[in-house]
Amino acid sequence: MSDAWAVEARGLKKAFGPLVAVQSLALQVGHGTIYGLIGPDGAGKTTTLRMLSGLLRPDSGEAFISGFSSTSQQEQVKDRMAYMSQRFALYPDLTVDENIRFYADLYGMSGAERRERTELLLDFSTMRPFRQRRAGQLSGGMKQKLQLICALIHKPQVLLLDEPTNGVDPVSRRDFWRILYELVGEGMTIIVSTAYLDEAERCERVGLLHQGQLIREGTPAQVVEESGLHIVSVSCSRCIESARILKQHLDSDQIHLYGDRVRVRCDDSQAMMIQLRRWLPDASDIVQERAQLEDIFMTLQPADSEKDALLSQVAQGIDSPQGSAVITEDLTRTFGSFTAVDKITLDVPYGEIFGFLGPNGAGKSTTIRMLCGLLTPSAGRGQVAGFDVQRQGERIKTRIGYMSQKFSLYEDLRVVENIDFYGGIYGLSGTHLAKRRDWALQLSGLEQRRSEPTADLAGGWRQRLALACAILHAPSIVFLDEPTSGADPASRRLFWEIINELADHGVTVFVSTHYMEEAEYCDRLALIYRGAMIASGSAAQLKSQHHDGLLFQVAVERPQQWLDAVADLDQITDVALFGAGLHVTVRDAQQGQRQMEAFFRQQQVAAQVSVTEPSMEDVFIRLIEQARSDD
Repeated sequence: MSDAWAVEARGLKKAFGPLVAVQSLALQVGHGTIYGLIGPDGAGKTTTLRMLSGLLRPDSGEAFISGFSSTSQQEQVKDRMAYMSQRFALYPDLTVDENIRFYADLYGMSGAERRERTELLLDFSTMRPFRQRRAGQLSGGMKQKLQLICALIHKPQVLLLDEPTNGVDPVSRRDFWRILYELVGEGMTIIVSTAYLDEAERCERVGLLHQGQLIREGTPAQVVEESGLHIVSVSCSRCIESARILKQHLDSDQIHLYGDRVRVRCDDSQAMMIQLRRWLPDASDIVQERAQLEDIFMTLQPADSEKDALLSQVAQGIDSPQGSAVITEDLTRTFGSFTAVDKITLDVPYGEIFGFLGPNGAGKSTTIRMLCGLLTPSAGRGQVAGFDVQRQGERIKTRIGYMSQKFSLYEDLRVVENIDFYGGIYGLSGTHLAKRRDWALQLSGLEQRRSEPTADLAGGWRQRLALACAILHAPSIVFLDEPTSGADPASRRLFWEIINELADHGVTVFVSTHYMEEAEYCDRLALIYRGAMIASGSAAQLKSQHHDGLLFQVAVERPQQWLDAVADLDQITDVALFGAGLHVTVRDAQQGQRQMEAFFRQQQVAAQVSVTEPSMEDVFIRLIEQARSDD
């Protein structure tokens, strides 16, 4: 037995019938490091983690944790490893304390040892105030923290995390990653799969899985550099129109809308910049940008020559009226003494993409359910498509499309059966249903999997199917509750192309999201906290109104090592991990920049400190922290 590597895989292979999920996987991860596992939906990430943990036996090959075989030495592996699955796997009816005690008992911990470890982890995760709350009543971020506490209760050497921050708001996500870095600092090895590629940029090494094979590996910077990709960014006032112009000259897969910019993937940035100035003479700024892991990821997607034609059919048959699609006045919902939604007032016109932001548990889903006629308001007024939310919920349901935060299709039905079922609910039949069915299968990329049980689909493919079912009947108002949660970047881009196409044809899209990049795509945003609206406006307005600090980007290797030290500098008011670096807010621009540059020189560390514009994530975190401080 050798424990030279904390985690090692030798020729792992796993097939499910004719589908080869993982093939000939070789992997070596050192001690005290954090390793990111990335790849498209269905690439084999979860299967790999389950084989490494010993929960799934490989068809061939072997995995080792701290030198012990995951297949033949499972007792030794269990004591040294913890695995946290994608889905919430704790007991919702037990309290936080009771769940922790249950897992401690599973690992045979003594009472004194368990109590000491529990108190330490509750403080470490800031979960102490919630120890008597039932797990099922926790917000998404708190549930993930509780799962992490239960995974850490027996002091494992290796931690395997399967998309741990899916559906978690940016504040909780930042807290979660701070915890992970502290664990790595204590010598723990962590392998994390993630759909957030900005998180993968923070890992010391990443492995890119594609069709069950590890095709690239290295530091995030190495993976990007070896790809040879270049990115040119175009700033413009009418990005959707600019993207349409570019699609006349470039493959649509090269073009990515990002807030008030269009990003273009190319092999020669200088030649592309010359062409872009010719095609878009009114563009305000055309610059070269560093490629990111998401850009590398997108090169793995097969070209889809029919995508534009399919998108053009998204809004086919929609007759969108003018005026307001959604109106509310002091809309309120209480559950006993708890106020989940507190006097929300909105006016959303047809054809607008309206983004609904807020932390886990803020009241976003409750508001959407009231607007969809699924939940009766406790007070206030509201209209959707001209119908009263208090009295005409059934009429509202026929005029809207709704995609729930939780997967709401029938897992025991086949893909095509789910589409037919929802088509029947919406009154589609005959040739019209057949046409829309074929369109939905093509749009979701599931033509070849139409007869598969829905339960067999990976998370991102389920989300694609759910979206296709929600818009099957061409509604004029669509409510999407965290539609891209758990979806890979390719699926997320497809979703937003569909959303933009709907809005262009006068459809109102009411969408909640925890991806702050996606918030940039919305025409207007509302941010709610503890049920009340605390800010609203366009992304540009929110940035200008609510981020009055002076913001710097610090590009430095292993940024997590410098979080606390930079925060202690007297010119610094806030420090946060952002992508592969830090976002730092300072009191005075010149003094703050000089102080940070002097600090890194003294540490003999290469760091680039530059002024940057706030992102929506910066604004979101600032607003929530301000609201919490006012409580």
